[in-house]
Amino acid sequence: AALESMLDAALVPALVLLAAAAVRLFDLVSQPGGLYPDEGAEGLDAYRLLHLPGYHPVFFTSDAGREALYGYIVAAAFKVFGAGVEVLRGVSAGLGVVGVLLIYLALRRFGRGAALAGMAWSAGALWLVCISRDGMRNILALVLAAGLLWALLRWVNLPGRNSALVAGAVAGAGLWTYQPLKLAPLLVAALVGWVLWQDRPRLRPVARTLGWLGAAYLVVAAPMIVTAVVDPGLYFGRAVGVSAINPANGGVGIVEHTVQTLLMFTTTGDPNPRHNVASLPMLGWPLFLVAGAGVVRAWRRRRDPGHGLLLLGLVVFMIPPLVAVDGGVPHFLRSIAIAPFLAGLIGQGCVELVDLARRPERGWLVGGATVALAALLVGTGAAATATYLGRPVADRYEAYSFDIVAAAQQAAAPGSALVIDEYNQLDTDFLDAASPPEVFRPGVRIDRPGRFRRVVALSRDDLAAALGPATAARASVVESDPQGRPRVFVVTP
Repeated sequence: AALESMLDAALVPALVLLAAAAVRLFDLVSQPGGLYPDEGAEGLDAYRLLHLPGYHPVFFTSDAGREALYGYIVAAAFKVFGAGVEVLRGVSAGLGVVGVLLIYLALRRFGRGAALAGMAWSAGALWLVCISRDGMRNILALVLAAGLLWALLRWVNLPGRNSALVAGAVAGAGLWTYQPLKLAPLLVAALVGWVLWQDRPRLRPVARTLGWLGAAYLVVAAPMIVTAVVDPGLYFGRAVGVSAINPANGGVGIVEHTVQTLLMFTTTGDPNPRHNVASLPMLGWPLFLVAGAGVVRAWRRRRDPGHGLLLLGLVVFMIPPLVAVDGGVPHFLRSIAIAPFLAGLIGQGCVELVDLARRPERGWLVGGATVALAALLVGTGAAATATYLGRPVADRYEAYSFDIVAAAQQAAAPGSALVIDEYNQLDTDFLDAASPPEVFRPGVRIDRPGRFRRVVALSRDDLAAALGPATAARASVVESDPQGRPRVFVVTP
């Protein structure tokens, strides 16, 4: 019986993790396809880490500035498997699976049922699947947020030097990932305040080890802190650029932005196809009500700092999508750090609803509630998988720059020139790294065009500016979008 119990305990999480891996790794070649320039920038910097002598930054300067940890992970994968789009996205998919595993490990603190339910939701949540399959550093925020939840739960329940050092190191590592994890110190401060408010006897051992936590944070975060001090414009530029303090965002309605962001759980969904599909909400009403039951349970047990941490994490990591007003609204990518805490509340909600079914002392109600909640979680994951994999190319073409990938393929031929803007060049530089074409900006005249076997451009007008109208008129269309509009042109000068 004990062996059977052990097998059951290990088998179910393993099956959920296997399902999470399958959803994230299946058919990475064609889904989503293309390559967005932000992905190209990640791949290009990883390629440079391997091939450019002396190139070992902690913060990349290209593409508006990015933390470098993801680039180093991708570079390691490139070293083993070779550079390519599938490997780049495979790294993200693998990190997404690690995030699901860490969510389970963190939530074990609240019982096996809550941990399994939270894990099952995160394994099949559509927005997490979308972000896991894109080759960008943002997925690291899920991994570090889940690790932070685990580490802080461990520290606040067993305060000591070792647990404080681990919590501080994980919080410091958050600075190496993506913007939301800059708020990790705020979450730590909020947790200490929660202990002061709800559990005074625990305050002394927590406060006594806070110095160790702070020291570990500073050691791990030191390179990023130095970067912020030396070049604050680069380090904070991306965050400032998308915030309400940027004059360029002055036309954004703050009230409307806030309402749409708060409604992302039930009603409004991220319109960006890279973060979502068909603008679907993050949860929908059934899962929102389950999470609401989890909020009630966590609040009722608020004297336990672990339950308070679930509520605090949701509040703290809602700040980034609320204060960043540029881009689609709501913005699921900026919301990614809430995922482990939301998973915890969904897990708690499932336990709460099963407990409610237990009160009439009718066994069939407990079984029915358990089956219904399991069906909701499994059905949500299955529907998310079908929705994601069922997207036609027409829904992905613009979002994943299929035309830029086609241009890069044409320009990879020896003796090619490419007319392209600086941002989209991030894609072509990565895709054509082994055989780079000579690049010209749109509107620039090409001297001695006869030295090139072919010239590739994204419009006939660009070719006309580069080579003259007569030559541009001879260009062939080599790529059209799903609506039949010409997108890539090639001509022999």
